[in-house]
Amino acid sequence: MSGKLTHFDETGQAHMVDVSDKEVTDRTAIAEGVVIMEPSTLALVKDGTAKKGDVLGIARLAGIMGAKKTSDLIPLCHPLPVTKVSLDLSTDDTLPGVRITATVKTSGQTGVEMEALTAVSTAALTVYDMLKAAEKGMRIEGIRLLAKTGGKSGTYEAV
Repeated sequence: MSGKLTHFDETGQAHMVDVSDKEVTDRTAIAEGVVIMEPSTLALVKDGTAKKGDVLGIARLAGIMGAKKTSDLIPLCHPLPVTKVSLDLSTDDTLPGVRITATVKTSGQTGVEMEALTAVSTAALTVYDMLKAAEKGMRIEGIRLLAKTGGKSGTYEAV
């Protein structure tokens, strides 16, 4: 880590980083998060009886849409030609809740970490939205980058 925050210029003003001189490389990012809920709420997901419909299917689509719209939501993110977005949503009785993992890929001059994190966040918020009539106390937790590849900084894997 260089210690320098790249989204600020020499006077401390926020700016979009110039990536025009960076090499185009294949880049991947994987992020995760969970939505914690009561067992009775999780049962609605597992049984397919939530009033708004297929919770996991709709949250998967929302996550894909979120990844594609990241630069519209995060002010200094570059719009990227995303080449793949996949989300895995699974129920987990030990939480209890839903585990969400997003994988995003591109070939470009900057990474897709924010797209993967936005995909997980959007999917988690959609799970909440679809189930809030049953439980308002759900918690979205643990959203983090698991891994990234490509680019000047190379590979990162969370510990």
